[in-house]
Amino acid sequence: MADRRARVFGSLCAMVFLVNFGRVIFAPLVEPLADAFSLSGGSIGLIVTLAWLGSAVPRLPTGYALTKVPRHWVILAAGTTLTVAAVLTAGAPSPIAVAIGAFLMGLASGAYFIAANPMVSELFPQHVGRVLGIHGAANQVAAVMAPLTVSAVLAVASWRGVFVIVAVAAALGTGAFFLASRRADLPDAGAEDRDLLAAVRRQWRLVLTGIVLIGAVGLVWNGFFNFYATYLEDVKGFTPGDARLMLTVVFAAGVPAFYVGGRVADRFRHVPVVLTITTTFTLSMVVLTLVGSTAAIVATSVAIGFVIHGLFPAMDTYLLDTLPDEHRASAYAVYSATMMLFQASGSVVVGTLTDYGLRFDVVYQGFAAFVLVVVAVMAVLYVGGRLPTGGKAHRLEA
Repeated sequence: MADRRARVFGSLCAMVFLVNFGRVIFAPLVEPLADAFSLSGGSIGLIVTLAWLGSAVPRLPTGYALTKVPRHWVILAAGTTLTVAAVLTAGAPSPIAVAIGAFLMGLASGAYFIAANPMVSELFPQHVGRVLGIHGAANQVAAVMAPLTVSAVLAVASWRGVFVIVAVAAALGTGAFFLASRRADLPDAGAEDRDLLAAVRRQWRLVLTGIVLIGAVGLVWNGFFNFYATYLEDVKGFTPGDARLMLTVVFAAGVPAFYVGGRVADRFRHVPVVLTITTTFTLSMVVLTLVGSTAAIVATSVAIGFVIHGLFPAMDTYLLDTLPDEHRASAYAVYSATMMLFQASGSVVVGTLTDYGLRFDVVYQGFAAFVLVVVAVMAVLYVGGRLPTGGKAHRLEA
């Protein structure tokens, strides 16, 4: 049984690579798409935002669907949606069609994460942080490969070739998961999770804590990385190729960070870990706006990439390790759907502010100040015993 669950886990790691690839591929395509359709910063920012908004929209409906159907059915539907969306985007004749494709690819990722993250935590319940970290690392490899793939494809073809590759890989990955899930004894820990509203009423403090923390930092991170290559070109003087390479560096630093973040979340108190990581990310982003040498920019970018990607498994472990079986998927869906609405707006906010003449450095420093205020408030609430502490002990008390 363990071997078959390991195969399911392996296929999930392949699936998470694909759904995240479809979501993050628009960041390194910002300049090619803007040139192809003569788009302004706000317009291309809106397309990128739609990919993330699409990732937010299905999360609550997916949480409800999981009270009716098994998790693996939803994962299969997500893979199918990604395949179809990639085909449509590859043939998009206008920026509106690209925007629709971005939204649909986001839909696939949102549905996948709501179904798959609880499933991963339930496949190996004694090592929640560890398996979430490995799953997250596979997710992050997609972000690393996205700029490299764009550069490779643009050397021999147009941007449309990127989406052809996504379509073929998504079809193969979905088929592999279908075969693995048919042969395995899948966990039934969520069998009693049949009332979404009851889950929210019981777990509202934990859900709200997650929304505030990840909603704030997610908005900043989304706006930061989607315009990171443009920022390096316009402000730091990098060439387009070097700027995309630096985006790869930021994402590459996140691959080991997911694993490390998951292990740390298994060993230490959840809330202090999350607050420490968030603060470190924010300060690192401020440092990036102040340095000018290539070596300093590279070092700071590595730090940013490592720290922010360590936050995601830490937060997921905090929530999924704390939520009881009968509330896990439903409460996680409400948290994820709500925080993604904030996160999705990051790109269009940055694009619009820079269109109005604000410098990138000013925008990023203002974002950092906002996040530090949120961290300070949450730290005070934690010290005062007003936040859920997280972990199995909290679950038993609930």
